[in-house]
Amino acid sequence: MASDAHAHPYDLLRRDEAAETLRRSLRTACAASAWHEKEFLYHEELSREAVRDGAPLLVPCFGVHPQLAAESADACAASLAFLAGLVRENRLGAVGEIGMDLYGGRYRATEKEQERLFDAQLELALEGKLPVVLHLRRATDRAFARSGILARLPAVIFHSFSGTLREALSLSDRGIRAYFSFGAPIALNHKKAREACAGIPLDQLLVETDAPYQAFGGPNFSSGRDYSDWSDLPLVIAEAARLRSADSAVVEAATDINFRRAYGIGG
Repeated sequence: MASDAHAHPYDLLRRDEAAETLRRSLRTACAASAWHEKEFLYHEELSREAVRDGAPLLVPCFGVHPQLAAESADACAASLAFLAGLVRENRLGAVGEIGMDLYGGRYRATEKEQERLFDAQLELALEGKLPVVLHLRRATDRAFARSGILARLPAVIFHSFSGTLREALSLSDRGIRAYFSFGAPIALNHKKAREACAGIPLDQLLVETDAPYQAFGGPNFSSGRDYSDWSDLPLVIAEAARLRSADSAVVEAATDINFRRAYGIGG
């Protein structure tokens, strides 16, 4: 079974109302990220229905996305309070996506607020003994600065990892139970992502679509869509396999096992 380590099913609905039907037909498990209450409640219902129907798992995750700091202080406060409730009610598969986004002046201007939110959410994850899903854009150093608390968590999923291979190995050397997830960028000639994907240990590799936000393009990968969905995951797996000189079936099986370990899924 293929497993998508990071996607946004609620947002994908606006592009394809039959997205959940597609996911089930492709037998793809998924970790669903939300950063507003209505998104999470939709994902939670999908998760319940998947269990009821014996369909591939959908793991509901919630976090205050770092970009929200540039939009609304009230929204950040509401989402943080909602997250605290979810942690205490044991309704989450992971806290995330959380982290830092320092790309562009608009986001850099909220750096201090992003750090406050990041640290508060790491504490909640620690309280709930939950994995975290990290969004770190031009901010990999902020993970190193928090390696102590990250090493105390059951797993740390680096969504759409954009650091170097050396950084990935160094994070692991600090005792962090790290998993590094890759999506469309490895097929779109992003050098650092490709080198990291090729070189990290297989038991730390994850694949993702970030649906609908990582559209494939170019002559070899164009889907004709301006968004990603679960039909793109085999392309990611195939490219990861090519970079690692491995068979696609081996990479698919390994990333499914890693997905279940990272998100604490038994059986």
